[in-house]
Amino acid sequence: MPTVAVLDMAGKEVEKMDLAEAVFGIEPNQSAMHDAVVAYLANQRQGTQSALTRSEVSGGGRKPWRQKGTGHARQGSIRAPQWRHGGVVFAPKPRDYRISLNKKVKRLAMKSALSSKVLDSEMVVVDRIALEAYKTKEIAAMLKALGSEKKALIVLPRTDEKVAASAANIPGVKTAAVNTLSVYDILNADRFIVAKEAVSRIEEVYA
Repeated sequence: MPTVAVLDMAGKEVEKMDLAEAVFGIEPNQSAMHDAVVAYLANQRQGTQSALTRSEVSGGGRKPWRQKGTGHARQGSIRAPQWRHGGVVFAPKPRDYRISLNKKVKRLAMKSALSSKVLDSEMVVVDRIALEAYKTKEIAAMLKALGSEKKALIVLPRTDEKVAASAANIPGVKTAAVNTLSVYDILNADRFIVAKEAVSRIEEVYA
């Protein structure tokens, strides 16, 4: 059973905490995590890109010059792709990029991502993450105390506007509630900072 130290926002150890083996102690499945990341990124695409093909561009109904005898290359339409204002070859059209994953694959990917953070010693548990006011300085001080110099993901048990807004001003820092957690966000972060109550909620959902 994995064990981690629980710190306060000043970076001091408060206690030790045992993590659920079934959630934070499994062998990470690389394939499941890859599928989850690909699906997440694909599902972010709007799929609204559009351009006109030669059949949709206005004009070009008349042959610009006769086939032979002019010295020019033969042309059938001034709206062919090689002409200025011509149509686009293999023009992109609106489409749905959505990829759906099986529920079991989603769960395996999430548990694999969580376990990989524990294995790589990139998971930090904080006893309580809360602010009295909107203060970016306090979040920055917490991150420094916890040794987070690069990209960090702060996970809260529920949405906290003060923490989310204060962290939003810091480049590379993202906040998420337990119910909005994604495999991509976990793997993309160099430091996975989780509130103690959020750990219990994650274990309730995925154990």
